[in-house]
Amino acid sequence: MPMMTILLFVLAGLAEIGGGYLIWLWLREGKPSFYGLLGGLILASYGIIATMQSFPSFGRVYAAYGGVFIVLSLLWSWGVDRKMPDTYDWIGAGICLIGVCVMLFAPRH
Repeated sequence: MPMMTILLFVLAGLAEIGGGYLIWLWLREGKPSFYGLLGGLILASYGIIATMQSFPSFGRVYAAYGGVFIVLSLLWSWGVDRKMPDTYDWIGAGICLIGVCVMLFAPRH
């Protein structure tokens, strides 16, 4: 997988997770409203970053991104929420990444 593809998937994932997390903090944990505003702006940047992928199909890029998002969510949970994923989380994430590779790199006519 080209480095730019990986970088864009990771940046988009961090923007979606980070933006959603700030909105979570605002609405669920009573943080100030600027958390929600910043979270919304970061979520919008996620949509912009995803359009920078070189793949021609919107649906395929977003489907593949879903697998990457799962892995990033587990890493976020581990690093930010201090909830270590278990073996089954990692097995499931690995299966998802295999699916991503099949979707993006299968030979098509």
